[in-house]
Amino acid sequence: MRAMMMAAAMLLAAGTASAQGFPPGGPNVGITNATADPAFQPRPLVTIQHPEWTRDAAIYQLNTRQFTPEGTFRAAQEQLPRLKDLGVDIIWLMPIHPIGEVERKGTLGSPYSVRDYFAVNPEFGTFEDLKAFVDAAHAQDMHVILDWVANHTAWDNPLVTAHPEWYERDLDGDFRPTPWWDWSDIINLDYRNAGLRQYMTEALEFWVREAGIDGYRADVAGFVPLDFWNTVRARLDAIKPVFMLAEWEMRDMHYAAFDATYAWTWKDAMQAIAAGRADTGALYGFYSWNESAYPREAMRMTYTSNHDQNAWEGTEYEKYGPMREAAIVLSVTGEGIPLIYNGQEVGNQKRLEFFEKDPIAWPENYELDSQGRLYRDLFALKARNAALWNGQWGGRMYQVINTSPQAVFSFFRERDGDKVFVALNLSAEERTVTFTGPHHHGDYRDFTTGEAVSVGEDTRMTLPAWGWRVLTRE
Repeated sequence: MRAMMMAAAMLLAAGTASAQGFPPGGPNVGITNATADPAFQPRPLVTIQHPEWTRDAAIYQLNTRQFTPEGTFRAAQEQLPRLKDLGVDIIWLMPIHPIGEVERKGTLGSPYSVRDYFAVNPEFGTFEDLKAFVDAAHAQDMHVILDWVANHTAWDNPLVTAHPEWYERDLDGDFRPTPWWDWSDIINLDYRNAGLRQYMTEALEFWVREAGIDGYRADVAGFVPLDFWNTVRARLDAIKPVFMLAEWEMRDMHYAAFDATYAWTWKDAMQAIAAGRADTGALYGFYSWNESAYPREAMRMTYTSNHDQNAWEGTEYEKYGPMREAAIVLSVTGEGIPLIYNGQEVGNQKRLEFFEKDPIAWPENYELDSQGRLYRDLFALKARNAALWNGQWGGRMYQVINTSPQAVFSFFRERDGDKVFVALNLSAEERTVTFTGPHHHGDYRDFTTGEAVSVGEDTRMTLPAWGWRVLTRE
C-alpha cells in the first residue's frame, strides 16, 4: 500500500511538473552542468577601471572665486602645498568657463551658466594659468578635475545662434530653462542631436588633452542621457585614465561612465538625525542599498558641506550642530569617498555668496582649527589603513549590534589585516553600550589618544552626547 501511494505521488509530481513546463521529475532533473554554459555565468556590470590614484583619495572642492582674495588660479596655486599637507588627493575646480551676461544673476553670475566651453573665465586667469595650476598639482601628486555643465548653457553662448536646433523648446517654441527650478540664467540642451553630442565630447576631450586635467565632476549628470556619458568615458580613457564624479545618485551611473556618485541619501539621513527627525535607522536604508544594490566598485561621495549646501541650505554648523564632528567621522570612515569644501579646514562659518565676490576669511597662516585637524588626521588614517580605501579596494562595512541601536551607530571594516571599529553616538544623551560579537573583537589603537585597546565580549563603551570613538589596527 505504501509503495502504491509513493508511486501515485511520483506520478502526480511528474504531472504537475510537466504542467509547469518542467521535465518529469521536477525542474532540477535533466539540467546539464550550468557552469559549462557561458550564458549562465554572472557577468561583471562595471566595465570601467578606477585610476589607481583614486584608491585612498579624498576630494577637495575649490570655489576659485572665493578661495583667495584675488580669486585666481595663480593665487590658488600658492595654496597647493597646504592642501597636500591636509591630505587632499583630488581637487575639484568649480566651472572655469566664461559666464553668460544675458539674464545673469547677481553681479558676477553663476559659474554654471557657461558662455564658452573652450575658454577660461578671465575672472580666474588664462588658459596658461589653469595649466600651470594643474601641472603644479601633479608635481605634488595631486589630481585636478573640472566641474562640467553639459545639461545647459548661458543664453548668450554662441551655440544658441550657430546651432539653435541643439536646444530644447517649450510649448511656444521658445528656448527654456530647466523646468520647475529657478534657473532663469540658463537654457537646456537637447541630446537627441548627434552634432551636440560630438561637440560636447570633443570639448571634454580638449581639456584632458590640452590642459592635462584628470577628469570631471558632471553637473546634474542625470539630466543628460547616460549613453552619452558612457561614450564620453571611453573616449577620455583612451587619452589617459580619468576620474568621473556624477552629481546624481543612481546605480547604473557606475557601470560604464562614473567612478563616483553623490550620496544624497546619506546626507539627508544624517541631517534628519541631527535635526531630531530621525534616529540611526535612517542610515540603514542607505547602507543596505549601498551593499545590496550598488556594485562593489561604486564610490558614493559623502560630505557635510559643498557649494550648494553652503550657499543655499547652511554651513555644516547650521545643518549638523553638535553632531558635526560625528558626521565628519562617518563621512571618512564609512564606505564612500569623502569630500571637504574649501574653508571647512579652518571652520568657516559663513555662507559664501554664490553670485558675488565673497572670499573666505582665512586665519593667519591658514592655521587649521579643530575641525581641520580632524579632517587631516582622518585623511591620513584613510591613506594608511586599507580597510578605509575606496570602492573595491576597501573593506566592506559590517554593522556591530549594540545595546542602544537607535542612538549608537557602530560598525567595523577590515581589509588585508587592517581594521577599524567605529562607534558614534548620534543622540543628545550620553550612552553606555555593550556589543554583540565576535567579529569586531581584537586589539586596536584609539585613533584619538593612541592608547592600546582590547575589545572583547565584555567590552563596555561610554560615549558622550554626539560623541564618537574610532579604534584602528594597521
